Amino acid sequence: MELEAEQNITAKDANGTLLSAGDKVTVAKDLKIKGSSQVIKIGTKALIKRVQDTKDHELDCKVDGIGEMMVTAKFVKKA
Repeated sequence: MELEAEQNITAKDANGTLLSAGDKVTVAKDLKIKGSSQVIKIGTKALIKRVQDTKDHELDCKVDGIGEMMVTAKFVKKA
């Protein structure tokens, strides 16, 4: 039953395209990482591992050169 609930969660990228687990995305704007001096540059690729129903960060991603992190869907574009 939990698996079915996870599949109904949707997130849309900067262009309004639906995103799901396993999609490859690119970052649409430079993003500062909270608590760090690092910045994720525009065009950085990421792989969506899971889409969550949270208020701020909907995507659990593996970002190239950075690692695992949560990203807000409106700041990425489907690749």
